[in-house]
Formats: sequence, C-alpha cells, structure tokens
Amino acid sequence: MPDEVKPNLNEASTQDAQLAAESIASGQEKAPTVDFDADYATAQQFSVSEVDRTGEGAAAAEAATAPKYKTSKPEETKTQTQSTGNPDDYVELAKEVGNTQTEGVTTVTDDLVKQALEKGERKN
Repeated sequence: MPDEVKPNLNEASTQDAQLAAESIASGQEKAPTVDFDADYATAQQFSVSEVDRTGEGAAAAEAATAPKYKTSKPEETKTQTQSTGNPDDYVELAKEVGNTQTEGVTTVTDDLVKQALEKGERKN
C-alpha cells in the first residue's frame, strides 16, 4: 500500500526542498508516493547477484581472496634444558650477559657472581 509523502516547509533543509514542498502544498505538483513493501521486495532481488546464485560466485570469491604468495608453515621446535647445578655454568653465562652494550653501567665480575651464588645457596 503506497504512502503519500507530506513535505513540511519548516523541515526543508535546502532551497530545492523548500521549493518542492511549496509546489506540493500549493497543488502545482502532485505529492510523490512511496510503496515500502514493493521497494523492499525489489531490493531483495538485488541483494544477491546472479553469479552468487551459482558455484561461479564462490569460485570467483575464492580466487579474489586467495593469497598471492605461498608461506611456509612454522615448525615447532622443542628445547630442553638440563639443569646441571654447576656454579661454573652460571659464571660463564653471567660473563656473556654482562658484556652487552645495552646493559647498565654496572659490570658483572667473577667475584660478584660468586657472591650472588653464595647468597642463593645460604637461603636454600
């Protein structure tokens, strides 16, 4: 069932809208009618293209979104560390870490590492 558009002169946002509203109000022009149900039914026909109703649409979408380059799959690597409990291993590690350029001004010495190990052993 079509609805008739009733323009309001006070709500016209542009001069063209005001002129159209005045023409309709004076009877010079006929008010347009809108059939929402028919418009909705027509819109439903256009919501899905003919290609999408066949298998070609899915194939075209797959081709359009397919990656252009092959990527390798990451491989999972497992690393197991063996705890030796040997303080000499920690001294060597501390020497390696202490020589980085991004660390603070403090340098790690053998004496400092030994003191840290001794304090750690006393707490346990």
